[in-house]
Amino acid sequence: MKASEATRLFFENAADKVDLDDSMRKLLLAAEREVQVQVAVEMDNGEIETLVGYRVQHDDSRGPMKGGLRYHPDVDLDEVRSLAALMTWKNAVVNIPYGGAKGGVCVDPNKLSRKELERLTRKFVDQIHDIIGPHTDIPAPDMGTDHEIMSWIRNQWEKYHGFNPACVTGKPVEHYGAEGREEATGRGVGILAFKLLGRLGRKPAETRVAIQGFGNVGTHAAKFLHEAEFKVVAISDVTGAYYRPDGIDIAKALRFSNEHGRSLNGYPEADRISNEELLGLDVEVLIPAALGGVITSENVDQIKADIILEAANGPINPHADSVLHERGVMILPDILANAGGVTVSYFEWVQNLQYYKWDLNRVRQELDHVLTQAFEQVWQEANDWQASLRTAAYIIAIRRVHRATVLAGI
Repeated sequence: MKASEATRLFFENAADKVDLDDSMRKLLLAAEREVQVQVAVEMDNGEIETLVGYRVQHDDSRGPMKGGLRYHPDVDLDEVRSLAALMTWKNAVVNIPYGGAKGGVCVDPNKLSRKELERLTRKFVDQIHDIIGPHTDIPAPDMGTDHEIMSWIRNQWEKYHGFNPACVTGKPVEHYGAEGREEATGRGVGILAFKLLGRLGRKPAETRVAIQGFGNVGTHAAKFLHEAEFKVVAISDVTGAYYRPDGIDIAKALRFSNEHGRSLNGYPEADRISNEELLGLDVEVLIPAALGGVITSENVDQIKADIILEAANGPINPHADSVLHERGVMILPDILANAGGVTVSYFEWVQNLQYYKWDLNRVRQELDHVLTQAFEQVWQEANDWQASLRTAAYIIAIRRVHRATVLAGI
């Protein structure tokens, strides 16, 4: 199933609940703009590589569009289209004044030098600078991109439009970035795990957690949960998964990863298993924090966790989601579970516009406040409708975007 089709099905389930008419469904599902560009990049060996880049702008009824930029060999228009729509619903769920957008370049960043990455980024900005900016569409880091790449975006965009650091978020602190932005998505996952477990009457020390993915999101989620006394028994990256029934010392795992080029390969203090085996571990909480589409009709019967937090975008396809819901598995959907990143991006944007800097403590307090409020609203909506947390989150998002669209006039 295509990523955009999965997103549409989740939308339709919620739209059916609120009796959204067909014309409005068509309007809210359609992207406002889809851009595809050819990016010619000179490689270090002097050869010219032509890459394909995308920027999809889904909706701006609630404010400027906002969404990450990913560099990955599987990036295509359908994936970016799906992720842009998810950003619209995500921003609406946590009630920050943004619409949704997403971008990407079909490339493996691990095969490029830093100089090649910089040339690629600047060339891509040359192609799309006129459709992004602080009041139209604000990019941010995503899979395969980082704070340094955001600095290149800012620098290149300002060559055309003048100084305005609010044109992109996820920048280094030295370049008007926000304290706590790098940890925000993973920390948000941890905050919401704590809220959800509290609602279910579970104690952290009695809760085993498996995390698929040990990149930016997975590492910060693991660190937060470990410090909150959850028992993180499995972690993984592209080299495989690592399982220790008595719990992994996350601080040691992080040190090992940092000392080995951000890789867990050969981690000695846990048993090595496959990423597929990690998904089927007998744990209370499963956190997919890597790629989308990892839980499908083929492996859903292997899932033993009774709580899943979608730290990645779209990790569960609709069929598997339906099966898990019928089994009573509690799923905190991506449009809420990983919203910490865009929430702190919003804080960064606000600081840039005001030329005023917040300290880390304030950023963390504001993040906790926004996510807690959103979680409580979703929890209440789910109880009112006797629906899943995913459907409840979409109902809230659709209601807000629909109302903004109607109030503005069509």
